[in-house]
Amino acid sequence: MKILGRDDVRRALTGLDATVLEAVRTAYVLHGQGHTRVPFSSFLRPPQPAGSRIISLPAYLGGPEPVMGLKWISSFPANVERGLQRASSVQILNDLTTGYPIALLEGSQISAARTAASAALAAGALHGGRPVHTAALIGCGTINQRVLSFLTLTHPDLETVVLQDVVPGRAEVLAAELESEYPALRFRTGDVGEALAAQTVSIATTDSTYWLDLAAHPDRPAGQVILHLSLRDLSTDSVLAAYNVVDDIEHVLREQTSLHRAEQQMGHRDFVHAEIASVLGSTEPPATDRTVVFSPFGLGVLDLAVARAVVRAADGAGLGTEVAGFDPGSHRVTAAMLGSTA
Repeated sequence: MKILGRDDVRRALTGLDATVLEAVRTAYVLHGQGHTRVPFSSFLRPPQPAGSRIISLPAYLGGPEPVMGLKWISSFPANVERGLQRASSVQILNDLTTGYPIALLEGSQISAARTAASAALAAGALHGGRPVHTAALIGCGTINQRVLSFLTLTHPDLETVVLQDVVPGRAEVLAAELESEYPALRFRTGDVGEALAAQTVSIATTDSTYWLDLAAHPDRPAGQVILHLSLRDLSTDSVLAAYNVVDDIEHVLREQTSLHRAEQQMGHRDFVHAEIASVLGSTEPPATDRTVVFSPFGLGVLDLAVARAVVRAADGAGLGTEVAGFDPGSHRVTAAMLGSTA
């Protein structure tokens, strides 16, 4: 079995953004065509620390080069206050013939990359080729930092990025870091209202209080696309007033997401207008004058697609460690029988 640790994955992902974007696109299309198996995620919530959880995402991604495996990812928001990453993850890939594990990867970077790539991919498709000059990041954590890297690919006309975070000073620190990384872009900080004046807005917070009422900010631009990545920021009224695009309707209407709460209130799902696979095949933006909200639950097939790309890049660069002993070995009886007939 190949093991790729944090540094191996980081090095394999360097310069791989375009490949990751295409891998995510392909996974969405295959999912829309029914070439995947994606059981519901399972949530483990320990009694402490409050708000913490670990999620398992098993999946199978078909197509010309099928892959299957499992993501096991934790979210412990209190880590951030200690200077640690909120999320940690491992990704397992399994052999399609024997089911034996063939690769174990540090998965948090893969998870962040696939989340960010899916968001930027959706933003590009939902704008339908219209030039996007302004974007905003609500929440200045790892996910939105990665979102920006992929938005620079899907929004080639991007000029200005507004940063907002509930923690004082965090947006200013990130803005200073990003200015050196993206010298062609202009960064500024602002409040929620200023962030919501952008054409594309990515919301990735650890808040789960459905705190954001879009109607309180009526001067938002026409054709705005909101990437609702943390899934529990928007009020029910905001969801019902929007043109809603999801990755998979059965998955996203669970676990008290904003859309799940809207379904509970309304008793139907008619407020969900499209799944992203159908949008990716169009060259036009959705025919609506509403704000477009993309709410991805996060499908395990995306992690598989990106992990496969990482393994390939790692193989090409000679990264990782081969370790024996992670298969159960031969079957005592049937192996002996096969040997006797050879």
